[in-house]
Amino acid sequence: MNKLKPYKLLICLILCLLLWLVNLSLGSVSIPVEHLLQRLLGIPFPRSSWEIIVMEYRLPKSITAILAGIALTISGLQMQTFFRNPLAGPYVLGISSGAGLGVALLSMAGTAFGWQFMQASGSYWSAIAAASLGSIGVLVLMGLAAWKVRDSMTLLIVGLMFGSAASSLITLLAYFSAAEELKMFTIWSMGNLGSTGWEKLGLLSGAVLLGLLPVLTSVKAYNAMLLGENYAVSMGINFQRLRWSMILSTGILTGSITAFCGPIAFIGIAVPHLARLLFKTNNHTQLFPAAALLGILVLLACDSISQLPGMATSLPINAVTTAFGAPLIIWLIMRRNFSEEF
Repeated sequence: MNKLKPYKLLICLILCLLLWLVNLSLGSVSIPVEHLLQRLLGIPFPRSSWEIIVMEYRLPKSITAILAGIALTISGLQMQTFFRNPLAGPYVLGISSGAGLGVALLSMAGTAFGWQFMQASGSYWSAIAAASLGSIGVLVLMGLAAWKVRDSMTLLIVGLMFGSAASSLITLLAYFSAAEELKMFTIWSMGNLGSTGWEKLGLLSGAVLLGLLPVLTSVKAYNAMLLGENYAVSMGINFQRLRWSMILSTGILTGSITAFCGPIAFIGIAVPHLARLLFKTNNHTQLFPAAALLGILVLLACDSISQLPGMATSLPINAVTTAFGAPLIIWLIMRRNFSEEF
C-alpha cells in the first residue's frame, strides 16, 4: 500500500477552507470574502443584513454540505471496498429509494389511493420523518437478508432489487398523483442543501457522527478486504461483524443525508475513485480522511456552482453533482483498470 504524503492532505484542507469562504460569499447578494474574514476575527459586517444572510442561511447550508460530503463519500468508499465493486455506492443498497418511497407515500398516496391520513401536511419535519422511516424500513430488510445471504455480491444484488422495487412503487404513485403533489415530490428528489437550518443541523450532525463510529473501528478490516473475503477471514477479520458494520454505517449516513437534504447523486460513487487517483493509496487509515476532505471539497464546489452570482434562486444540487459525477465515472472507466484495485 502506498504511503500518503501529508502535504496533499494539507493542500486539500486549505482548498476546503478557501472554497468554504467562497461558498459563503456567493448568492443573490454577493458578500466580499475580505468581510467574511473580518467577521471571523470578530469585526461586524458593515451591513446588518449580511449578518442575517450569512448566519441564518449560508452558514448552516455550508455546514450541511460539509456533513453530506463526508457522509456520502465515506459510505461509498466502504461499499466499494466491501463489495470490491467500483460502481458500488451509498444508494446501491436501496436506502435512498426507501427514503424516496417514504416521501412519496406522504405526498402522493392521498390522491393515488384515497388515504387521507397519508396526505402531506406541508411540514418539513413530516418529510424528514417519512424519509427516515423509509430508509429504516429498507435497512431492516437488508438486515434480514444479511442473515440468510452469505455471499457479499448476492447481498449487493438484493439491495439493487430492493431499490428497484421501491422505485417502481414511486412511479406507480406518481402516475396516480395530482400535479401539485407530484411537483412537491419532484422538488424534494432534486436535492436541497439550503433547507437545513440550525434547529435541524444538530440532529443531522448527531446522525452523521453516529454513522461514522462503526467506520473508526473497522479501518484495518477494510484494508484486509482489499485482498478478498477469504484472505480477510484468514487474517482473523470477523466478516459477519464487518458486514453488519457496513450496513449500519451506510444506512445511517445515507439515510440521514437523504432525509434532510433529499437524494444527492454521484458523490458517493465518484469521489472515492477521485481520492484513489489523486492520493495514490489504498490504505484506508489514510484513504478515509483523504476521501472525506475531497467529499467536502467537491460538494462545496457543486453547491457554489449552483449559486450563480446575481440569481435569486439556485440550481438543484442533483443537477450539478450529476454533471460532475457522470463524466468523471465514464472517464475513469475508459482510462483505468479497476481490476487492479478491486
